[in-house]
Amino acid sequence: MESATLGPARRPGPRSLGLFDVTLLVMGCVIGTSIFITPQVIAQEVKSQTLLLAAWALGGVFALCGSFAYAELAWRRPQVGGQYTYLRDAFHPGVAFLYGWCALLVTQTGSMASVALIFARYFKELTGSDADVRIITTVAITVLSLTNCLGIRTGSTVQNILMIGKIGAIGTLILCGFFFTPSRWWHSSAAATPAVTSGLVTDFGAAMVLIIFGYGGWQFATLVSGDVRDPRRNLPRGLIAGMIGVIVLYIGVNLVCARTLGADLAVTAHPASAVMRLGFGDRGATLIALGIEISAIGYLSQATMTTPRL
Repeated sequence: MESATLGPARRPGPRSLGLFDVTLLVMGCVIGTSIFITPQVIAQEVKSQTLLLAAWALGGVFALCGSFAYAELAWRRPQVGGQYTYLRDAFHPGVAFLYGWCALLVTQTGSMASVALIFARYFKELTGSDADVRIITTVAITVLSLTNCLGIRTGSTVQNILMIGKIGAIGTLILCGFFFTPSRWWHSSAAATPAVTSGLVTDFGAAMVLIIFGYGGWQFATLVSGDVRDPRRNLPRGLIAGMIGVIVLYIGVNLVCARTLGADLAVTAHPASAVMRLGFGDRGATLIALGIEISAIGYLSQATMTTPRL
């Protein structure tokens, strides 16, 4: 009866995605370039390292709860289109139709455009190229699109390589902050008055909006449900494992930024670069710039793989 109502589920072939692929895809859907910059913005809001780390931990809990919900949905509806099918079956095909076109014309394409601009900027800085930004972004997205046209296995392999590089860049940043830089922990000196407490609650709430946005994106991994081998098993596990990995990396980055930069974190425009420069000098700043470049192109890779499946 369920098959008659929902239509036949696509049966993945032998070259479809496994648990490892799904896990890295979930992480790639979430981790873009913002984590290298947002610690400064959040520090401006909360003005305390304890609240900074608490906010990122709480945001991780919210994101993990969302991934649990989508893991259940993925188990019940392991069909191509993921979130599209959830909206179609739970509410109305018209709702899913509007979601699909908003994603294709506004949300996903808009985020791809913004990340592509970041990629182009760092590409020019690292290579010294004087090419037009529009040419760089167009070539990057076109090459990734053509790569995914070769098949899900080819696209996933490229995505996995870029995601491993992204994890390596973030891991290098975390190791640098813990072992190659001095510690400069800071604490808020404001007295605990009702007015201060009210302000802290407001600032914490404002920080949470940005943090929850930074943790977003894992839901797009469900768009490849029809290409996952044994989706009732691998999709839920990949969603949860991927989000746990993201939480560990995000908290690690914020921990080393707070430890290394101290109170200056709130006024440091590029905290990741500052940490690497303190540890390894200009070579460290160049290394993290390359990591941001890999992170940007990795995000574009997963977006060109997942979004067309709407």
